[in-house]
Amino acid sequence: EHAASGRAKFVRVQAFKPATAGAAAAAAVATAPAAGRSCCSPVVQLHSQRQLPVCNSSRSRVRVHASRSAGVAAKQDFRSKPANQVNVLVVGPTGYIGRFVTKELIARGYNVTALAREQAGIKGKMGREDTKKELAGAQVVFGDVTDLQSLRDSAFSGPVDVVVSCLASRTGGKKDSWAIDYQATKNVLDVARERGASHFVLLSAICVQKPLLEFQRAKLKLEADLQAAGDISYSIVRPTAFFKSLAGQVELVKGGKPYVMFGDGKLASCKPISEQDLARFMADCITDADKANAVLPIGGPGKALTAKEQAEILFRLTGLPPKYFPVPLALMDGVIGIFDLLAKIFPALEDSAEFGRIGRYYAAESMLVWDEARGAYDADATPSYGSDTLEAFFAKALREGLQGQELGDQAVFGVGE
Repeated sequence: EHAASGRAKFVRVQAFKPATAGAAAAAAVATAPAAGRSCCSPVVQLHSQRQLPVCNSSRSRVRVHASRSAGVAAKQDFRSKPANQVNVLVVGPTGYIGRFVTKELIARGYNVTALAREQAGIKGKMGREDTKKELAGAQVVFGDVTDLQSLRDSAFSGPVDVVVSCLASRTGGKKDSWAIDYQATKNVLDVARERGASHFVLLSAICVQKPLLEFQRAKLKLEADLQAAGDISYSIVRPTAFFKSLAGQVELVKGGKPYVMFGDGKLASCKPISEQDLARFMADCITDADKANAVLPIGGPGKALTAKEQAEILFRLTGLPPKYFPVPLALMDGVIGIFDLLAKIFPALEDSAEFGRIGRYYAAESMLVWDEARGAYDADATPSYGSDTLEAFFAKALREGLQGQELGDQAVFGVGE
């Protein structure tokens, strides 16, 4: 499926030990042991002991001048330059994580170019002037990530050393996932290689390690293309759940409503990371050589938390007696089955079934490193980073509300929209 010619090429992969760095249904991000590739070696080292297909780029409309490993090594001199001499392009800068990443890069002094849509933000509510004001300190340009020439004329009209991609499909629907999580991001990668960029930082998701959903498959295919490129180094960041994705029931609990959870609330757990801490980690990927050519699972500080434990934090902070509304996982299976059946008659309902699968996935699958050998999630193997805690986030949300934490199109079943 990865080769345009129908004949897949393969690269031998080698294990690489991850570097330790120091919601109920709407989070996204998964992980796997970090992977590395020597800049002096033409061998692409991925994150597990298996063979992965390399995408044949014969159908691409860009011409990439392949500089082998020596050329890649030579291009890494941007790490030795002062930040104000390093040109960083951010794509997806008005998305929820993209805003934090862009502002962190600006604060660190980089020459930041932010590529945005004409109508950006949640549901396209931000116009050009709104975007420029939101991303003050960056050179904001407007273009279309689905169009190669638009990328050349806008985002890559000047020199680019590092690309930071925070692109993500807005809904997780099937067509949207392949259009954005794969093809649009691939367009950016292709033009970055064409124009001689040195490094590509990709915001992926920890859940791609067990791909059951369309957006996960799309992200994995893009990861494989990036790792196989050979003429640009990379950092693939796979975060765990974001704080915002776990905030959907804050107002409900505050208002005295029961906390809704699947089963006993212990089916899945995560090590949530704040958006600001994640932005710092992604910015570190520009300067830290040990994060180059690596797949980087990353979570926040502290122990992994189940949905039940997250609820207990909320009840403790509000001082209200715990009340729970358990939902059998089988109920969601039934709903998904109905949508799958209806989608065969009414194709427009196909995404509704996919949204149901997304909700079920996050209800039953932990956002932690998956240990293939044991067939289990491993909280201890999931690296922690930062200092922001979920409890402090909940406390602030209870005091000040959730302004700015809207999920928009990424809300599952409208929760947190």
